[in-house]
Amino acid sequence: MVEELLTAVVAAGVGVAVYMGAAARVVKQYERGLVFRFGRLREEIRPPGFTVIVPVIDRLRKVNMQIVTLPVPAQEGITRDNVTVRVDAVVYFKVVDPANAVVAVEDYRFAVSQMAQTSLRSIIGKSDLDDLLSNREMLNQGLELMIDSPAVGWGVQIDRVEIKDVSLPETMKRSMARQAEADRERRARVINADAELQASHKLAEAAEVMSEQPAALQLRLLHTVVAVAAEKNSTLVLPFPVELLRFLERAAPPPPAAAAREEPASAGPASEGPGPAEVDAAAAPTAAAVDAAGSEDGPSALDRAAEERALGAAEPPLFPDESPP
Repeated sequence: MVEELLTAVVAAGVGVAVYMGAAARVVKQYERGLVFRFGRLREEIRPPGFTVIVPVIDRLRKVNMQIVTLPVPAQEGITRDNVTVRVDAVVYFKVVDPANAVVAVEDYRFAVSQMAQTSLRSIIGKSDLDDLLSNREMLNQGLELMIDSPAVGWGVQIDRVEIKDVSLPETMKRSMARQAEADRERRARVINADAELQASHKLAEAAEVMSEQPAALQLRLLHTVVAVAAEKNSTLVLPFPVELLRFLERAAPPPPAAAAREEPASAGPASEGPGPAEVDAAAAPTAAAVDAAGSEDGPSALDRAAEERALGAAEPPLFPDESPP
């Protein structure tokens, strides 16, 4: 009798253990449990911790409540300004209603992924290339709204959407590089032109000061010579101002021809040569020509006229062996 009683107790204990093993469930902290009894969803959502269900009758479905990082495959599209690009993104979302996430949609992860791809292609078609490259914050907000609108009915909340990368064709990259280079060159030229303008104003002020004090030009010339000589060059290029040449030209004495022309001719007998009146009459055209040349070129023209007369007198005859006719 005792043995039968012990056997019954042991059998009951084994049955309870088997039942508890089949009925006991553990829900983790980041999960929520949904119980389906004969295929019907129970209203009670099992919290984290230890829970018990009816074996064979109940089915426990666990739903992850963590934020899910879902990468969106790269989508190729044509922007509004007719540029072909490839854009990939990442979506951060989480389940806020476990019942709708399980009942309202077959696979909420796959549904969110497909909606993100469709919305990304739509955003590419509505945006310009400059917006994709520089104004991503606004595009991220628009993409988040497009994905979040249908996801609300699935018990899913879109936490954040980010565009990761925008791939451009090689030809477009080269064009953008040339554009950036041209823009930088334009700015460099503008800066150089501005510098030249400022330098011209300063040079004009310096020239005005030097015109009042001519010695300042000589001092500046000496400073330039010192600066060039400090480089230990074998060749020294020394600029010579034109104003100095003009000053030396004005300070030079008149040439001999002009001095002879200006001396009064002494009167002499008829046998010694022509008189003063004849000399003046004969020299009048030459003096007029010399005066005209001197008025144009200064004293240097008189020197050239005298040299031409001397060369004409010293030229040998064309036919030395023949007597002139």
